[in-house]
Amino acid sequence: MKYMNEYRDPELAKQYLAEIKKTVTQNWSIMEVCGGQTHSLVKNGIIEMLPKKVTMIHGPGCPVCVTPLHLIDKAIYLALQKEVILCSFGDMLRVPGSEKNLLEAKAEGGDVRILYSPLEAVIIAENNPDKEVVFFAVGFETTAPANALSVIHAKRKGLKNYSILASHVLVPPAIKCVMEDPESHIDGFLAAGHVCTIMGNYEYYPLVEKYKTPIVVTGFEPLDVLQGILMVVRQLEQKKAKVENQYARIVREEGNVEAQKIIYEVFEIVDRLWRGMEVIPMSGYQVKEKYADFDATKKFQIDIEEAEENKDCIAGEIMKGIKKPFECPEFGKQCKPTNPLGAPMVSTEGACAAYFHYSGLAEY
Repeated sequence: MKYMNEYRDPELAKQYLAEIKKTVTQNWSIMEVCGGQTHSLVKNGIIEMLPKKVTMIHGPGCPVCVTPLHLIDKAIYLALQKEVILCSFGDMLRVPGSEKNLLEAKAEGGDVRILYSPLEAVIIAENNPDKEVVFFAVGFETTAPANALSVIHAKRKGLKNYSILASHVLVPPAIKCVMEDPESHIDGFLAAGHVCTIMGNYEYYPLVEKYKTPIVVTGFEPLDVLQGILMVVRQLEQKKAKVENQYARIVREEGNVEAQKIIYEVFEIVDRLWRGMEVIPMSGYQVKEKYADFDATKKFQIDIEEAEENKDCIAGEIMKGIKKPFECPEFGKQCKPTNPLGAPMVSTEGACAAYFHYSGLAEY
């Protein structure tokens, strides 16, 4: 197939659904790791069309949702400083901090700018030498190369007024965390195709070998997701466990080696706190000491303690696949996109937002 609309062909979707129904004989729980896949499942009604023996569990694959509360508070603090221009991708602006979000900080006079690339932030720093420019670098491995490249460019240009507030999290350790959680009972995984475009598939082989659980690297269009589910179901029914690549049109086994070099030039792997969950060992990127001048956390020495999450929000249980969004007592009531209690209701990849907008379960 050559064109995107071909991956949304309803007739092919029916064929995949028929094949899944024909293949499945037992009850299986499959977790799609990425929030983009969750939105595809819910938006296109795939969850309702799957046979009852196949249960889709929504995973922690939304980097915006798992960005720690204290980092959002740090970004808000910086945004309200007169000498700072705080730059960010748009999906972070309405994610709640402990008291407010970045959009509210902007309304209070903070210089908060929405960008499509961190390289734009480097240009802003170049054009505003009297200001400190901070880019809120949030994401999985997917956005890490561009964020790292912005640091490299800033150093080459000799800029002293550019830094990043890094909140990068890594997918394989999160899958490992879910596999080891006694409350999670997942039979197979759909891995995030865009992450593997950068990192390749090699990190998943040890997980499959250790936990005997199928992992299929999957894209985001309806047919991608359906084919990925079928591939997992076939493995489970045949009592197999291996890494398969549904997203072969994009993902190569070794990933993007040049992008990986850029990541590891700037970042090192460290333990990372995931909002609503816990500290996951070796699950995040931190700016290396050699680039400490471009690390906003070190540059500004902001001491903000981790605040308590809203007690009415069950985001952690949702992101670990223990509960579905509609099982939250506040879903569509106290918690809506206009007044989110937690990040999954406001992020464009959040499971709660997907259910609110597409499932018809929200109470308007």
